[in-house]
Amino acid sequence: MSDADPADRRLALITGASAGIGQALARVYAEHGWDLVLTARRADRLEALADELKLRAGIETIVIPEDLADPAAPERLVAAIEGRGRTVDALINNAGFSRTEGFQSVPWEQHHAMLQVMLTAPVELAHRLSPGMVDRHFGRILNVASLAGYSPATGGDTLYGPIKSFLIKASAGLHLELRDKEVHVTALCPGYTWSEFHDVNGQRQQIAHATPEWVWMGADEVARAGYEASEANRAICVPGAPNKLASAIMKVLPDDWTLALAARHGERLGRL
Repeated sequence: MSDADPADRRLALITGASAGIGQALARVYAEHGWDLVLTARRADRLEALADELKLRAGIETIVIPEDLADPAAPERLVAAIEGRGRTVDALINNAGFSRTEGFQSVPWEQHHAMLQVMLTAPVELAHRLSPGMVDRHFGRILNVASLAGYSPATGGDTLYGPIKSFLIKASAGLHLELRDKEVHVTALCPGYTWSEFHDVNGQRQQIAHATPEWVWMGADEVARAGYEASEANRAICVPGAPNKLASAIMKVLPDDWTLALAARHGERLGRL
């Protein structure tokens, strides 16, 4: 671990750091010498990752288990970091999940949790942490959105795409607001990514059957693309040539065409 005063080292807060893209992002930031605050619900996984990164990269890691579905969690998280005498130089909003059983079949409490974790919490954390970044003339905000934010929602998974669309547009607006203040804001928009995300929502088999293997990317590839885009202060990063092509096509197709494509994809996934 560096002998420098912790207050002089850059600190990145990564939400949803226990698996998938969040875990891969933690490894990438550690490789570049960032100290890390790792947060998610599963403390055991966070501790294991923290130990790995301390040993491999010689950085300081702070583990703060939190469930961002709790509206009070962002404030607690920021207070806990400040209580350790640290300030956040990079905010990586990665935590997320989806519900594919259908809008009416999912209890409202789960919809509410999804909105809180993936929409409200990222915005609140950015609002709480960005003023300090502006004051220090340095900051990074990386919002993990999705290629799904460019298309109509797939039936059965009604809220995921719209939430990601909001995150893309909010990130672009904040990018414009802060780009001259030495604070970089980027929306990372991956497509299908190898992680346990689709195992959690029970769609691994259906999605693997409905999509060709060549459209998939590894979580480490996505994480590196996101880190590079953030450092370069690019407003939006769509990693992978197939995803770039898909996002470009969806921007120019008429709405009824994209809706028809979403319907066909939903049928292949067995959601409609």
